[in-house]
Amino acid sequence: MSTPSDPASQPDIEVLSFRLDDQEYCLDIAHVREIRGWTRATPLPHAPPHLKGVINMRGTVLPVIDLGLRLGGPPVEPDEHKVIVVVSLGKLTAGLLVDAVSDILTAAPDQIQPAPEYGIDPSDSCLKALLMIEGKLIRILDLGAVLPPAAGAAA
Repeated sequence: MSTPSDPASQPDIEVLSFRLDDQEYCLDIAHVREIRGWTRATPLPHAPPHLKGVINMRGTVLPVIDLGLRLGGPPVEPDEHKVIVVVSLGKLTAGLLVDAVSDILTAAPDQIQPAPEYGIDPSDSCLKALLMIEGKLIRILDLGAVLPPAAGAAA
């Protein structure tokens, strides 16, 4: 008989994998609303460097985050080949600018390993775990750590 913490008792998950520079990341596909080509964003004054600006998506204004910069890497240079992954977490919806979307993967719980502790404050980490699939380690994003807090959350 399996227990709730037994990986064999947990369902498989589906993730969307994507590339940033030459690195591969993924996030739970349940948070993905759509994938769209690059749309020029309107910059906002005094925004942090990783916030490219905002776009109008069918009447809704969304922040677009340069995920490369947000994760401490090189910026994603926007062009017609780049992709915005529109994600939702709770009431917050945002676009993540990435180099390319790779695949939708199905992973069993035993393929997911906790991210190693490497001397930084865990609250500063944007990694949720690592997915080992087909001999590769793919970083699973902690979307809650990547996205800005929802308006009013800090109040």
